[in-house]
Amino acid sequence: MAMTETQLQILSRAQAYVSDLFRQKVNPMFAFHNLGHTEQVVAAAQELAAHYPLSDEDQYVLLLAAWFHDTGFSSGKAEDHEKESIRLATGFLQGEGVEPHIVQRVSSCIQATRMPQSPLSTVEKILCDADLYHLGAPDYKKINGMLRAEQEAYFGKELPKKEWRQRNIEFFETHQYFTEYAQQHREPKKQEWLRQLRKKQGDKEVPHTQAMDVSPYVFDAAATEPPSKEEKGGGAAAAAARSEKERERSVQTMFRLTSENHINLSSQADSKANIMISVNSIIISIMFSVLLGRLEYYPHLALPTLLLSAVCVATIIFAVLATRPYVNKGTFSEDDIRNRRTNLLFFGNFHRMQLEEYNWAMNELLKDRDYIYSSLIKDTYYLGLVLARKYKLLRISYTIFMYGLIAAVLAFIGAYIWGGGA
Repeated sequence: MAMTETQLQILSRAQAYVSDLFRQKVNPMFAFHNLGHTEQVVAAAQELAAHYPLSDEDQYVLLLAAWFHDTGFSSGKAEDHEKESIRLATGFLQGEGVEPHIVQRVSSCIQATRMPQSPLSTVEKILCDADLYHLGAPDYKKINGMLRAEQEAYFGKELPKKEWRQRNIEFFETHQYFTEYAQQHREPKKQEWLRQLRKKQGDKEVPHTQAMDVSPYVFDAAATEPPSKEEKGGGAAAAAARSEKERERSVQTMFRLTSENHINLSSQADSKANIMISVNSIIISIMFSVLLGRLEYYPHLALPTLLLSAVCVATIIFAVLATRPYVNKGTFSEDDIRNRRTNLLFFGNFHRMQLEEYNWAMNELLKDRDYIYSSLIKDTYYLGLVLARKYKLLRISYTIFMYGLIAAVLAFIGAYIWGGGA
């Protein structure tokens, strides 16, 4: 099995597009996140993919995501560059006529590389490992020096060796490869580098006084908050605090990805419904303007015309039902908030409330982390229910259109053969 000629051509154009983007628009201060790094990630992704039973589509998605995953640095900003990378990838792929579900998969892969990495599928795990494949490479020291130079240029301050070394030690300690192949072929060398870093650093840890992230690979502001007192401490308490912080970020990333996926799927469903409504409206308009006025001369076409009209109307009805909005009563009581019964993240639950009431309720929500997570879970669940209903009605609409159109065409052929001759 191999990718189609069209897929290979799009990959080739993607490579040329990304290469030109890095040469023309990426600031030279990004000494690490440059075209060379992207090419290394693509090569690592191919090496990893060769050891897993990926489908042609999986390989296609993986390589597209590998090429585009760091293109967001072309904006001149490192913070949240994944979002810009997704925007660039989406624009390019849509311009190439790539299927929406492929675009969505590529976007999810790019988002999964955001620190802390949060891959779900095998393809996402491969890309995440490929992105940090150099941690277990023989030339890690050279690559790490490039990354240090990049951060010094970006933040406009010199990073002391001990502080930089401590950041790398802590990153190595929390990092994990997700694929078995990377664990076997890169983890041993990575551990060797970690031992060398610890040996050079000695037993004394450097306190994090700079308002910059302890991870050498993160630039976003959320990750550059000064560490808490627990994190500044040493031993098990500090490790537990860092682990808890990483877990929180992973949970937040998971909710964000799930929400984005649901919203994108909902948009795709609405687009498909609009296609059905438009196509069938055009068919009905043509029939009313052309056929109805001539049925008295061709009475044998009355039944096929009626059948096609019924098919189009039924298709439109189910397509409209798939996009028809439903809004809740839009109110809640104080008791609902105190007993955590209302999801304040969905507008349908508060759109009739006064601002003061909503403000109080949101402050109550923000005080309770469990309530926040419960609301996010409910929001995800009900988004899923809405999606399930949309796609069920959309499937019925497409099924009616497909089989109804076949039946109508056969009816017209039969009427022409038998009725026309009479």
